[in-house]
Amino acid sequence: MNVQSGGGRGSRRKPMAEINVVPYIDVSLVLLIIFMITAPLLQTGVDVDLPQAEAKTVDPAQDPPVVVSINAEGQLFVDAGAQDDVAVDTDELPGRVMAALQDKPNRPVLIRGDKSVDYGRVVTVMARLKQAGVPTVGLMTSPVTE
Repeated sequence: MNVQSGGGRGSRRKPMAEINVVPYIDVSLVLLIIFMITAPLLQTGVDVDLPQAEAKTVDPAQDPPVVVSINAEGQLFVDAGAQDDVAVDTDELPGRVMAALQDKPNRPVLIRGDKSVDYGRVVTVMARLKQAGVPTVGLMTSPVTE
């Protein structure tokens, strides 16, 4: 009598229908670590020490604002969203901001001035923007820490 058992050499194995997820977990972990390391490095901009004050925050659902930065030396930079902090002169500032507002005229314009900058410099920039026809100009501050 010839009886075949399931464990012999001639038996065929059934294909395994399970997916091995260990390589996917390894790749995901490596990508997570890479993103955690590179995310803080991507935050670039002008180094500005903002004054602290209590104020309402900008609604993140709105279009991102055009930010005019004034660093400690009084230099002006414009961040219109498409380009990061482009250095501008006082005379070309209104034209650069108005060009950024052409496609979305309701975007707010915020002035981000270092707390060591002369108050007159901030007011001059604000006045130039208002004279150019910018509808809303605001001042950026950092939250109060106790």
